This record gives sequence, structure tokens and C-alpha cells, in this order.
Amino acid sequence: MENARSAMPESASPTIPGWRLILSDRGRFWAVREKPFPRGALRAGAEPTVDADTFDGLEVEVERQEEIAKKVVP
Repeated sequence: MENARSAMPESASPTIPGWRLILSDRGRFWAVREKPFPRGALRAGAEPTVDADTFDGLEVEVERQEEIAKKVVP
């Protein structure tokens, strides 16, 4: 298993604009959207809370949620 600290980006405080990041005590990465998605985006399947094994994976998952929302809400 990969050490969560080694999976962290080079910067001391990684960020994803518009999302609050959490590293669990078990080394899992979580992101919670700071501003709620519009209802249409939620109905289309956008999730305001996502998780991943790595920070890179978390970035991909956040982008996927934002893309779902963009398709529904201009």
C-alpha cells in the first residue's frame, strides 16, 4: 500500500478551487464542494462529495463532477 504522505502533491497545501480537501486518518483523499451544485446538476448525477486513493485521482473525480454540472447548467 502506498503511503498517503508520498501521494501528496509537492506543494505543502494542495488545493482544488471551489472544493474543501480532507485527508482522512486512513490516507484517503476527500473533496467537498464549497458551493452547492444547482438542483439540475444533482439530478444529472453530480456529486458534491467525492473521494479517491490519491490526490491525482481526486482531481480527476472533481473534474468529472464539474463536467456533469456544466452539461446541465450553463
